[in-house]
Amino acid sequence: MFEHVDAAKSLDQKEYDRVAPELKERLGELQRKARDASMPVVVVFEGWDTVGMSEIVNKFILPLDPRGFLVHPISAPNQDERSRPFLWRFFVRLPARGRIAVFDRSWYFRSLARATEDKDEGARLAWHEIAQFEHMLSQDDHLIMKFFLHIGKKEHKRRLEKYRDSDLDRCAISNIDLDFFKKYDKMMPLIEEMIEKTDREYAPWTIVEAEDGKFASAKILSTAVRMMEYGLSKMEAKSQLSMDANPLMKNGQMFNSSRGGIDLSRKLAQDEYRKELEQLQDRIGELQCSLNRAKVPTVIVFEGWDAAGKGGVVQRLTTEMNPRGYEVVPVGVPTADEKAHHYLWRFYQKLPPGGHIRIFDRSWYGRVLVERVEGFCCTEEWKRSYQEINEFEEMLVDNGTNLVKIWLEIDKDEQLRRFQDREKDTQKQWKITEEDWRNREKWDFYGRAVDEMLFRTSTSKAPWTIVESNDKYYSRVKTLRTIAQSMESHLPKGKKGPND
Repeated sequence: MFEHVDAAKSLDQKEYDRVAPELKERLGELQRKARDASMPVVVVFEGWDTVGMSEIVNKFILPLDPRGFLVHPISAPNQDERSRPFLWRFFVRLPARGRIAVFDRSWYFRSLARATEDKDEGARLAWHEIAQFEHMLSQDDHLIMKFFLHIGKKEHKRRLEKYRDSDLDRCAISNIDLDFFKKYDKMMPLIEEMIEKTDREYAPWTIVEAEDGKFASAKILSTAVRMMEYGLSKMEAKSQLSMDANPLMKNGQMFNSSRGGIDLSRKLAQDEYRKELEQLQDRIGELQCSLNRAKVPTVIVFEGWDAAGKGGVVQRLTTEMNPRGYEVVPVGVPTADEKAHHYLWRFYQKLPPGGHIRIFDRSWYGRVLVERVEGFCCTEEWKRSYQEINEFEEMLVDNGTNLVKIWLEIDKDEQLRRFQDREKDTQKQWKITEEDWRNREKWDFYGRAVDEMLFRTSTSKAPWTIVESNDKYYSRVKTLRTIAQSMESHLPKGKKGPND
């Protein structure tokens, strides 16, 4: 690949002065159009550390309105970032719609760093995650531009010898990174493989010959202009497509119900319930401590019908937990800022660090339930969400997260009884709203959406547990038992709990 790249290409000052002003003016104009079209733009700069990255990035952003972009300089992850999934710190920095995020180093630099730590396998796993990540963004209308700034080995060596220890901080080069990039011959095949594995039509790489700064700047500007024009043309074409009818409101594809074979008559006597509940609560409290020491993050997802008992289960689950180690995340209507990002963005914000627990009272599955049934997103959007959710959850599990997904199932008659009880009880009237009654009218439509959700997202790595919940005692005990068993399965080998 790089043997065919002439890194020494140059542009004289006269030619640069001729082409650069027009490119800069056009780029500023396209930034405003991207803002008006609500197109988010992600710009990635990678390359050798001696390439003069900061100067090239600065030349790129100077024509832009500073109110519409952020530059994210990426260095080695801090302790908190290391305790989270690899892509977490990049996902939370993604731009809102109509804004630009410029990454001065990115997920690619850190994936190469993994190669030195994990004998290349860590890098290859990261490239798989990155390809899925960028595909998901492109499907959500993100324009992705990736530039690799290349210089030849001889020039790299010459520049490297210029750096003295006192220059490192000024040039934002750490001793570790300097040692890393001294290994030019070792890193070159890895960089080539990285580009081959992640060069896609929706997120293409541009190799920039960067020994001459003027040539590099002109090539980046012209590429950015071309790609911005292409991205905006796609946005315009998409805006002309109307929202399609919700197939749930027609007799669309049906799925065999995973819920159809469960026995909702299952019950638990009160004395047995109290005994088992207390034992499970104590055990979960112990397991929380063990997983905290082992730095294992836990994500618990609760979904289910309105009035299925999510709140009551969460209350019993957390009774013996240390409040400093868990957080309950109630998920409602997204804020304006959340709507301006990819729908998974707000859930990335709440992913737990190592050793902590996040309990989601409703979750990202709203995309294929409420948003689908109520028509808040089009068919194309919710259909691709199944794969996005599966890849998101696979990423969590592969990064060591204990993921538990609970669906609380009740029948339509039981829901009606609970709704009526809430209306009569002054202490519970706040729990029932007009929206609950409206949703109930669409019970069959929601049922079809639930069936497809369970069918498409119960995977070997992230299975659903359906809990029979007509009887609250049985529901709470089964749910806590399921969570305790999952926590135990994630203890370090040979450990059963803090007191064993």
